[in-house]
Amino acid sequence: MPTVKLIADSGSTKAEWCLMKGSRDTTYFTQGISPYFLNDVQIEELLCRELLPQLGKVKIDEIHYYGTGCLSKPNAALVRKALKRTFPGTDVTVENDLLAAARALCGREKGVACILGTGSNSCYYNGKRIARNSPGLGYVLGDEGSGAYLGRRVLQYYLYNTYDEELRARFDDKYQTDAPSILANVYKKPLANRYLAGFAEFLAENRGHYMVENIVEDGLNDFFFHHVIKYRESWTLPVHFVGGVAWGFRDVLLELCKNYELTPGIILRNPMEGLKIYHK
Repeated sequence: MPTVKLIADSGSTKAEWCLMKGSRDTTYFTQGISPYFLNDVQIEELLCRELLPQLGKVKIDEIHYYGTGCLSKPNAALVRKALKRTFPGTDVTVENDLLAAARALCGREKGVACILGTGSNSCYYNGKRIARNSPGLGYVLGDEGSGAYLGRRVLQYYLYNTYDEELRARFDDKYQTDAPSILANVYKKPLANRYLAGFAEFLAENRGHYMVENIVEDGLNDFFFHHVIKYRESWTLPVHFVGGVAWGFRDVLLELCKNYELTPGIILRNPMEGLKIYHK
């Protein structure tokens, strides 16, 4: 009998689960699991409520879980505890989302792996493990090139009245907001990073306008300058990217690789496609 595997890629908002049974793969979704906000009992309740009904009575041999917050050993242990209780007798491994990106992009080869989604991150992967990781400072001090970083610039242009009349009208028509509401969402409400990242969509919808192109190019160039080129391996190994921002602006990433004389690797929208290949 072939080994039945369940692969998970979880952010704090959404989790994607892939059941690998022989040559057949089936994908399921649940709400995200963040060990910063949920304890082991709450995670177990979430799995029993949202995942088990979708899986049915299939017997799973291995679970390979990759998730946000799991770089912390206590957090990883908490998630593993919940999974072991939900799936007794199953072999469970819990890893962080950066390793998911590295394995999805590089497989078992060496390379530089970059995440450009709501947040941003990067590492040098030696084919087996993450050998070096550029410091992640979060959306307030860092996250260059991320959705939150680009979205912040969109709002700055709006609040400083930098847009021309055409672009400002498009912004007003799409978001129907004002300065007090924006400031309240950024400074007084939770999950400001997700709020900021939501405005990166405005850039994707208005490609070709010189102000939009400037925001995208400057934001992604900041990521290259502060992170990518700091890895000496980036000059000799392929540089890979994963995430919604990476996929949406892949043309800009390719141009930046050319400008910096780097070798572009794989660009994926999300890690699961590569993780399925890795765990085959």
